[in-house]
Amino acid sequence: MRWLDISMPLYPGMPSFPGDPPFASEPVLRLDHGGAYELSRLSFGSHAGTHLDPPRHFVPGGATVDQIDLGVLQGPCVVLEAGRDGREVRAPELRPLRSGSTRVLLRTPNSARWARKLEFFPDYVTLGQGAAERLADRGVRLVGIDALSVERDPLGRFPVHRALLGRGVVLLEGLLLEHVEPGNYELACLPLRLRGGDGGPARAALGRGSRPMRKARAGASSR
Repeated sequence: MRWLDISMPLYPGMPSFPGDPPFASEPVLRLDHGGAYELSRLSFGSHAGTHLDPPRHFVPGGATVDQIDLGVLQGPCVVLEAGRDGREVRAPELRPLRSGSTRVLLRTPNSARWARKLEFFPDYVTLGQGAAERLADRGVRLVGIDALSVERDPLGRFPVHRALLGRGVVLLEGLLLEHVEPGNYELACLPLRLRGGDGGPARAALGRGSRPMRKARAGASSR
């Protein structure tokens, strides 16, 4: 199995969603300053970089990040190329997904922009509400996207988050997918075990066998 890291690195000055706490790292002990070992103090928001949105993020009484079934975060997944209009992923683009796909990662034009420069851009491609509802209707349990949020909503209603999290679908945001071809993979993702967490920074990777995999705009069943 060969693994591709699809996580965003955490570092001072990294992109963050407007209003979120910035990432900071402060040295506490350093070997070159007489310390017996190296130690840093970290500060960041619960939705920094690549992270999971559990239901509690928007649903009162919903599952927190430490209560998510870890089986949802590991296993076969499909990387789907979508959002080609540069605005949002629409329901018709999901037609190639086969029945039984339970983990779907959306590779949009955002990934090419991240590859050029890791800085926040407000006109990122989002997931449309119709597409979100279609994914939930089809039994998808995890939806990932190459943006720090699946939606932009200046009105503060967040219908896409609510459509998915309200039905128990976990969101994996902040992915870097420029170097990932659409198709079938094994997903491995674990968030920090934050007790009662409304979100959890995570390390995510995609694995596949040594034989070349068939390229597709959407892969086979990820049952």
